Amino acid sequence: MSGAHHRLPGALRQVVLVLKKDLLIEWRARARGFALASFAVTVLLLFSFAVGPNTEVLRTHAGAYLWLAVLLSSTLLLGQSFQIEVEAGALEGLVLAPVEPAALFYGKALSNTLQLIGLALVITIPMLALFDAGLAGSPAWYLVVVVLGTAGVSAPGTLYAGLTARLDNRQLLLPLLLFPLLVPCLLAAVKATTLLLTGDAMNQVPSWLKLLAAFNALYWSVCGALFPRVIDA
Repeated sequence: MSGAHHRLPGALRQVVLVLKKDLLIEWRARARGFALASFAVTVLLLFSFAVGPNTEVLRTHAGAYLWLAVLLSSTLLLGQSFQIEVEAGALEGLVLAPVEPAALFYGKALSNTLQLIGLALVITIPMLALFDAGLAGSPAWYLVVVVLGTAGVSAPGTLYAGLTARLDNRQLLLPLLLFPLLVPCLLAAVKATTLLLTGDAMNQVPSWLKLLAAFNALYWSVCGALFPRVIDA
């Protein structure tokens, strides 16, 4: 495996190493992942109790409830992404080491994306059960929506997590900064998910996926370019 890393271009090799490091840390602390999934399911339960026994309303808005659960859970996940480095004083070491800031960003953003994809897929089953919903569209399209939607959350989320990592009130500042920026991306993800759950008679899902892909291209390029300034601040 190390030989394969040496065959990669320098910047890409650094991204892979950061990604492996973060995923290994999360695997060793996997109880945190179970707690995060439990929190997301609890959020879905609260929506179910708040709406009541109106199954038609629950089914119609199931996609929105799913993405709200992912969004609220993401603040906990993203807030942890720099915590270990900050607490151990390793963030400055990573910045001073021969690691490109952009590689640090993309490695962490990919790690956050993969974890959010897993979370969204795990809570899909309780979502379908709680809201009496079914997948009317293609499972492949649903997976694409989940990947694009979570990637759209992860890129700016990783940027703002790095910006607030050294602040004492980061748990409050992170959602305040992040949520307004994510509104258009989440609207597209909710709309595409809702169409896949309730039916897409006019074949609108591809259009929403193109919009999600455009948001991702913007977020991942701009946030990657801004991250070196953020991490040096």
